[in-house]
Amino acid sequence: MKTYIATIDGREFRVEIIDERHVKVNGQVYEVDFTNIGDRPLYSLLASGRSFEANVHQEDDLWHVLLRGRLYAVRVEDERERALRARAGVETADQRPQRIQAPMPGLIVEVRVQPGQEVRKGDTLLILESMKMQNEIKAPRAGVVAAVFVESGQSVNQGAALVQLE
Repeated sequence: MKTYIATIDGREFRVEIIDERHVKVNGQVYEVDFTNIGDRPLYSLLASGRSFEANVHQEDDLWHVLLRGRLYAVRVEDERERALRARAGVETADQRPQRIQAPMPGLIVEVRVQPGQEVRKGDTLLILESMKMQNEIKAPRAGVVAAVFVESGQSVNQGAALVQLE
């Protein structure tokens, strides 16, 4: 059984892959069906009878998951590798410059930050409209805005650079 630690907004979730149809999250078992829809990073997830659609893409060591109009930055670590890093004294919280990218194509409705501005984890950086839904793109960590690459009214493709955090 493979075990991972998923960190979302500072909360850790222990995820154990039981088999291809079952996972255990913090001790609770869920029956799941996770399927890619087409050639886009859009996935259908059935979890214990509930249906969800999520846009998922990876950027460096973070997974960006857009679910129900909210963007989550998820750090996923293999439990064994994490334990080895902890024993070696390697810090897992990384403060390297981080480029925030568009999780999907859309229209920039509003930019709420400017270069030099300090942000806290979870602060809204900008609003991206896609498929008639407005999505808040939030800071995955505290930092200083080094650059803003977009402006209100601009169309962007998936993966386009939006904001750089230092």
